[in-house]
Amino acid sequence: QVQLVESGGGLVQAGGSLRLSCAASGRTFSRYSMGWFRLAPGKEREFVAAISWTGSSTDYADSVKGRFTISRDNAKNTVYLQMNSLKSEDTAVYYCAAGGTRTIPYSDYEYNYWGQGTQVTVSS
Repeated sequence: QVQLVESGGGLVQAGGSLRLSCAASGRTFSRYSMGWFRLAPGKEREFVAAISWTGSSTDYADSVKGRFTISRDNAKNTVYLQMNSLKSEDTAVYYCAAGGTRTIPYSDYEYNYWGQGTQVTVSS
C-alpha cells in the first residue's frame, strides 16, 4: 500500500515557476513508476509526465515538454515536478500517481495509487 500527498501548488503569473512535490508513504515506493496527471475544468484527466522506478527514464506530454521536469528521490520517497514558463492553459488540479508495470506508464488506468491533488492556477 502506498499513500501519496501532493504539495506545492498555488497561484502564479504566466511565465512563472512552481515545483510540485509528492511524498509517498510505504517502503515499496522505489519499486513504482511515478506519474503526474492533471485535470482542468471541462476536460478529461491527462498525462503530464512519468518517471521510471530507477529514475533513469522519463517522458512528457508534448504540451509540457521542454518546460516541465520530473524527478524523484527514492531516499526521501518523493517525486517532484518542476514547472517553468507556466501558461494559463497549465491551470488544473495536478495529481501524482504510483504504479504501472511498464517503465513509463502513460494511461491513468495503469496506476494503482493516487494522491488527492494540488491546485495550480496560472494567471495571464
